[in-house]
Amino acid sequence: MTPSLPRFAVVGNPIAHSRSPAIHQEFGRQLGIALSYETLLAPVEGFAATVAAFFGEGGSGLNITLPFKEEACSLASADLSDRARLAGAVNTLWMQEGRLHGCNTDGVGLLDDIQRLGVSIAGKRVLLVGAGGAAKGVVYPLLQAQCAALRIVNRNAARAHELHAHAAGLLPQFAQRLSAGGLDEGQGQWDIVINATSSSLSSQAPSLPGVAYASGALAYDMVYAAQPTAFMQQAKAAGAQYAADGLGMLVAQAAASFFIWHGRAPDINPVLAMLRRQLDAA
Repeated sequence: MTPSLPRFAVVGNPIAHSRSPAIHQEFGRQLGIALSYETLLAPVEGFAATVAAFFGEGGSGLNITLPFKEEACSLASADLSDRARLAGAVNTLWMQEGRLHGCNTDGVGLLDDIQRLGVSIAGKRVLLVGAGGAAKGVVYPLLQAQCAALRIVNRNAARAHELHAHAAGLLPQFAQRLSAGGLDEGQGQWDIVINATSSSLSSQAPSLPGVAYASGALAYDMVYAAQPTAFMQQAKAAGAQYAADGLGMLVAQAAASFFIWHGRAPDINPVLAMLRRQLDAA
């Protein structure tokens, strides 16, 4: 009998649109690692049962997407990475010695892609727009990367202050670099501005009065599209030298998950080029 392939999947609701199967299968081909990777649609009230069934049937690893990242964090609460614990969200699950482990690779994916673009975080002033799950996943990695200052702004200022208090409480060594406020409190010159909202999905850019871009500044949108997003267009008009969307982050966070599961790091560039061609052709 032919032994079954190690089984991986991405869980979400909805999930049919996910590019994760194509990404991980390309990683496997690149490194000569045979694997099975599928999409799993979990009922909104049935995520825990879906995870239990997957691993009960011998599954090796799961990626988690909306709306289940926080619930995945609760399931793996006894064995979380620091990144997942501080984000309060998990996008990568695996079993180790019979225990469910969780990590969040979103922030690492963001940093890896910014580095791929030739920009260093260290010593830079960073404005993070948004205070939801996407923003929570990147605060700790940005601070770890030694940014000089990180300001979180959000349409609902209270949520930005909540995220600030959460991060400062868990990371007191970084508290002096952190600040928060409403969208109208991002005044100043910034080296990197990151849009962690979903505004570009509706072809809108967040209102950022008083935000200015320093010389050589990067504007980064976590949303990706075939054409420059509304935020990217806004940033270029406001003086950002560089603007990038989140397709590279998508591939880089997948590569970080792949490394957790397989212990080998794939080259993201050919996979990123493949996805970009697919977007352009759509």
